[in-house]
Amino acid sequence: MCGIAGFVTPDGDTGLDERVLASMVARLRHRGPDGQGIFTDGPVGLGHARLSIIDVAGGAQPMGNEDGSVWITCNGEIFNFLELRQELMERGHRLSSRSDTEVILHLYEEEGLECLHRLNGQWAFALWDRTARRLVLARDRLGVLPLFYTMVEGRLLFASEVKALLCHPAVPRRVDLEGLDQIFTYWCNVGSRTVFQGIRELPPGCWLSFQDGRLSVQRYWTVPFSTADGHSRDEYADQLLRLMTDAVALRLRADVPVGVYLSGGLDSTVTAALARQCRDQALRTFSIGFADRAFDETAFQVEASRFLGTDHEFIRCTAADIGRVFPDVIWHTEKPVLRTAPAPLFLLSRFVRDSGYKVVVSGEGSDEMFGGYDIFKEAKIRRFCAARPDSRLRPRLLGRLYPYLPEMQSQPTQYLRHFFNAAPEDLRDPFFSHGPRWKLTSGIKTFLTEEARHHTCFTGSELASQVPTGFPDWDWLSRAQYLEATMLLPGYILSSQGDRVAMGHGVEGRYPFLDHRVVEFAGALPPLLKLRALDEKYLLKWSTRDLIPRSISRRPKQPYRAPEAACFFADRFDYVEELLQAKRLRDDGIFRPKAVDILMQKAKSGRLSTKDNMAVTGIISTQLWMDQFVNNSPGSLAHV
Repeated sequence: MCGIAGFVTPDGDTGLDERVLASMVARLRHRGPDGQGIFTDGPVGLGHARLSIIDVAGGAQPMGNEDGSVWITCNGEIFNFLELRQELMERGHRLSSRSDTEVILHLYEEEGLECLHRLNGQWAFALWDRTARRLVLARDRLGVLPLFYTMVEGRLLFASEVKALLCHPAVPRRVDLEGLDQIFTYWCNVGSRTVFQGIRELPPGCWLSFQDGRLSVQRYWTVPFSTADGHSRDEYADQLLRLMTDAVALRLRADVPVGVYLSGGLDSTVTAALARQCRDQALRTFSIGFADRAFDETAFQVEASRFLGTDHEFIRCTAADIGRVFPDVIWHTEKPVLRTAPAPLFLLSRFVRDSGYKVVVSGEGSDEMFGGYDIFKEAKIRRFCAARPDSRLRPRLLGRLYPYLPEMQSQPTQYLRHFFNAAPEDLRDPFFSHGPRWKLTSGIKTFLTEEARHHTCFTGSELASQVPTGFPDWDWLSRAQYLEATMLLPGYILSSQGDRVAMGHGVEGRYPFLDHRVVEFAGALPPLLKLRALDEKYLLKWSTRDLIPRSISRRPKQPYRAPEAACFFADRFDYVEELLQAKRLRDDGIFRPKAVDILMQKAKSGRLSTKDNMAVTGIISTQLWMDQFVNNSPGSLAHV
């Protein structure tokens, strides 16, 4: 993966833009430390910061076709490029490199934007069609890679990261309070909105066209859910194993070493097992452990590594480590976060890069596609309770959810029923599965100033406009999966916890479970093959039962978590005290100083609920974000 940036200016005056473009590319150097390139052609400028993985010697960008009529700057990988390259050569195309990016150019010549349906990979690219005088931006189906854009003074600017857009003097640095409010509800932004006024993110599965000063956005793919029970369990299992084997094999294609993240859970162990089968040489695996045993999974990681015979290394992370690097993490996420979980992954990617690797394969996407998250089991139990509101026994099942959250285990049944919205009338809500999460997350908004609270988030009807026609009529599990796959997955898991912290150290993540063929297969599975009673990812476990240790496949679901609010007080961090000063909070105008002070005193005592932990992390990350991107010039903090 790399970093891309560029502009189109309708008036043809590109002097300033060319100088700014060089700064934009330089700002993305962490994404592409292996080389930089700039191409200009009349009103357009394309920039590229390269992380060389395929065709290390000959894949420099921006890149043009034979006659220079089409140019591209691309961030990402086209995993089926060898097959597409052979097909193009048989059609008479002459390719001058072994780069996967060049394949896009020639496919575009043949098929226009329909070529997007032929690509198996993860990408965010800008393509200049000189003949049509049109710039096209396109993003991969699932949103693995980021792409932002804005319109200023009649010109379109785009970049892999917002900090590059802010290099242009005409781009404002203002907080979008509605965008911030979305994060304080959903953990992520919805649609194309960001926390920056006037700056948009191209949604996953979409392309943007800018021609004759007109901008339009079109969707070419969406996560499909259309259950059709046409096969036996074993037939489905065989299909899944074949798809996953090929998806992993494709993602091992590289001209540099490829490692695997091994967390000790089902998904990463399956990924590592399939990767081990696909290659002759030893497989290098990496993981992170925690000094706090409540979060540590090293024993399972070591067990999986020994079973698979991988060359395994891990680093151990302390609460102080998280607090120390948290400002760097927010610099790369470019938005507030409600969990500290991205910080250990930031440390892990640094360790991976220092170990000589810049590509890792990981298990993200499995939970969303195969029904693995606790939120799915929670929704199933809540529906079970709501169907018999007079039952005294059913609500007790709610107390079995989230065994790793002690405060949930001590609550009376009536509280749990109310908290989880387990009443018959709640079943009519198409977003039933996510109500408790959104309500819990929204607790952070009690710390907002009166002015900030005036900017409300999406209502139910507005959120409904973001989902496909017929969504309320889908089965309940498909609705819940769709919300996870189209909101939290691209907006947080693949972003703040994925691409942004990995590429902070120039490490590319690859995700076999997000191969679009696997996603489309999973979307058509009967719900009982995903969540069987309360056994999550049933079909995945069955299809891979001979590949991994039984102890790994049978262990209770353990979500990836990290120490929370305590991290900010594990050592004396000057940035915490500075950003939470009453005057600083009043000047920024987002949080009420007195309320924040009470919360932080509570945090120092170590007695915090899940809601309070999210509030501490959300407030500190928001203040860091304000300091780095709104109040100061990018790069003003010493750590950058």
